[in-house]
Amino acid sequence: MLRGLKKVVVGMSGGVDSTVSALLLKRKGYEVVGVFMRNWDGVDETGICTADKDCEEAERVASQLGIQFQTVDFVKEYWNEVFADLIEDYRAGLTPNPDILCNSRLKFTHFHDYALNKIGCDAIATGHYARNSYGENLEFKSKKPAFLLKSIDRSKDQTFFLSQMPQTALRNTIFPVGELTKTVVKQMAVQAGFPEIAAKKESMGICFVGKKKGVGRRGFQEFIGEYIESKPGRFVDIDTGELVGTHDGVHQWTIGQRTRIKRAFSPYFVVAKDAKSNDIQVCSEIDHPALYSDSFFTLSPHWISGPPEDLTSRACDNTFACEFRFQNMSPLTKCVMSYNMSSTSNWEYTTRNSLIVSTAEPVKAITPGQFSAFYKEN
Repeated sequence: MLRGLKKVVVGMSGGVDSTVSALLLKRKGYEVVGVFMRNWDGVDETGICTADKDCEEAERVASQLGIQFQTVDFVKEYWNEVFADLIEDYRAGLTPNPDILCNSRLKFTHFHDYALNKIGCDAIATGHYARNSYGENLEFKSKKPAFLLKSIDRSKDQTFFLSQMPQTALRNTIFPVGELTKTVVKQMAVQAGFPEIAAKKESMGICFVGKKKGVGRRGFQEFIGEYIESKPGRFVDIDTGELVGTHDGVHQWTIGQRTRIKRAFSPYFVVAKDAKSNDIQVCSEIDHPALYSDSFFTLSPHWISGPPEDLTSRACDNTFACEFRFQNMSPLTKCVMSYNMSSTSNWEYTTRNSLIVSTAEPVKAITPGQFSAFYKEN
């Protein structure tokens, strides 16, 4: 209620994290509105639309908490701005991350704008395990940049998934469970009368893949095959150059993935993909040197709070030491980044170009198309 912050819209999924987020905000005196965001319109092979079930659960939670509840439909936006690009990336042999794209292009753009402009709230809140440097009160109307911070519970930290978050949205976002551990969050849910929510199994994997009747969650290769035509190609041993198997398309495989083919009793692992020739290079050792890299480059970086001064100041050597990860919860690795200055001497242009990143130690299975999130301390 400090500094003019009164009405908060909480993105509710029917899970324990968003439930406790709404609970905490209500207890602190905010006017809370729960909103369920529908992004995917479809049933799995069991005939169940999980979005319908989740929406019913979220509405029941909101009713029990005594807060307003709404639903908003972003199915068209998700298809056009996330899923269509994801399919094209897979077709090109890349490995995209739909969770990061959904956050950056939907939750913290369309959902954020809907909550502020249509509902008329002062801020939004989500159940992500992360923190905002502004704190819960968002330093209302502050002009200085907000920083995205790691959560207290490092084992549940979700800042990787928020790494493309716009500064505008971060200034208006509260992460109520970011200061808590998952254990405490579940305990709070039970004490507040939501034991069944606390006991729910956490959702894992890509939400839209769904389940297969009599089998459980279906394989991603089967799912992606419904949207991208098969294009048979070769598995080629990177050491010998010999053909060791065939596949139905580079879109079904990613770097480091174990294949079903073997040499003697040793399985093969994907090392590299070529979308033009449709060849996939493989190796027969899980720690083969070809799987490791000590440097990589990025496309144009997204700076949540502006680029580090070390990269832009003429008084510095224009390198920045930090840590990075390219998969959620993979260990942070020390690195040094700099702008790719090779294309032009014009500084204003190169600051929009790619980064060159050198790692302190070789990193396994760095994969084209994935995101790299960079961290400095918290």
